This record gives sequence, C-alpha cells and structure tokens, in this order.
Amino acid sequence: MRTFTHVLYCVMAICALVLGGANMSTTKPEGRKPLPPADVSGKMPLEQTIAMRRSIRDFAAKTLTPEQISQLCWAGQGITDPATGYRSVPSAGALYPIELYLVTGEGVYHYLPREHALETHLTDDVRRPLQQASIDQESVGEAPLTVAITAVVDRSARKYRGRAERYCFIEAGHVAQNMLLQATALGLGGVPVGAFDDDQVARVLRLPKDTRVLYLLPIGHPR
Repeated sequence: MRTFTHVLYCVMAICALVLGGANMSTTKPEGRKPLPPADVSGKMPLEQTIAMRRSIRDFAAKTLTPEQISQLCWAGQGITDPATGYRSVPSAGALYPIELYLVTGEGVYHYLPREHALETHLTDDVRRPLQQASIDQESVGEAPLTVAITAVVDRSARKYRGRAERYCFIEAGHVAQNMLLQATALGLGGVPVGAFDDDQVARVLRLPKDTRVLYLLPIGHPR
C-alpha cells in the first residue's frame, strides 16, 4: 500500500509540474496570422522601381494593409520555389540565416517564410524604445512598420565558419534592397538604418540569444 501511495504522489507531482509549465507557457504571446498570397504579377516595371526608389524618413500616420505587409515579407524572405524551398534572395549554401521581425504599433511579429505567416513575438508597442536604441532616429519611432533584419550566424557558420558573418551581412543587403524596391512599387517609402546599439535593440525586441540584428528598415506611407 505504501508503495502504491508513493507512486501516486509521484504521479501527482509530475502532473503538477507539467500543468504548471503549461500554464506558465501561456504567458508568452503566441499565435500565427496567415498572410494574403503574394502578388507575383507586378504593376510597375523593375527599371521604373529602381529609378523611383528614394530614402524616405517622414511617414504619414497610416497603417499598412495585410496585403502590403504580405508583399514586403515575400520580397524579403518569401518562398519562390515550393519544390526546393528557394527564397526571394540568394543565400550561401541555401542555409537562410536571416530572420525578419516586424515592429508595429500592435506588437512585434516574426515572419515564417514556409507558412507565409506572422507569428506573434511581443504584444507591446516598442517603437519608441526602438527609436531610442537607434540613436533616437525619428523614422524608427514614427514608421507604422520597422523591419528588423536579423541573422542566426551559427546557421551559416556550421558550413562556412569564419566567413559566415560576412555572408550574413551580404544577404541582409539583398533582403533590404528587395524590400525597399517592393515598398516603392507599392507606393510606400522606406529607409535603411544601420546606426543603432546592437545590444539595446536586441533587448527591446527580446530576440533569442543566437540572433543578431544587422539592419532596420522603417517603412510606411510617405508624408
């Protein structure tokens, strides 16, 4: 009987730990929002888009539509060949170390290329703290959307070792140009921001420890 009672107490203790862990995990914002399918037909010639692109720092107080956000994410990291998983930008060894985090007034979202969806990362509006972490650049705080282009360098380092960091920076440039050209084609504007405190931005966005911030892209409707 004592053995049975001891086992019963152990089972109850394990259940309490498991249930307690489950309850604690619910405090972390979760949920995925599928994005509308990307429009690959295009309405503006590439040459015209390149000619029209300018760095825009002043934005109107107007949010972006799901369709606009969808196009921007697709341009930056979208899957362009479902059979191979190839994306809209070249990546050394097709390892894709880049991760996109979208900072909006409603919260911070992590883009999931395979699902073409947004995963809730934070539910707070952190645009002002992000502005302060970016040498108080107003475009970061005022833009309805700031895309944080980040990289998990270790993902590339497993193959390329010492050159992995270089490849991540190069890839971030591909992503930024794609997204800025897409913004132009949508009638939006944006500006690449490289001046910020890396550690402070990572704290504001509560990024995973293995994730490094490379670039910020404030995007919105030109004022």
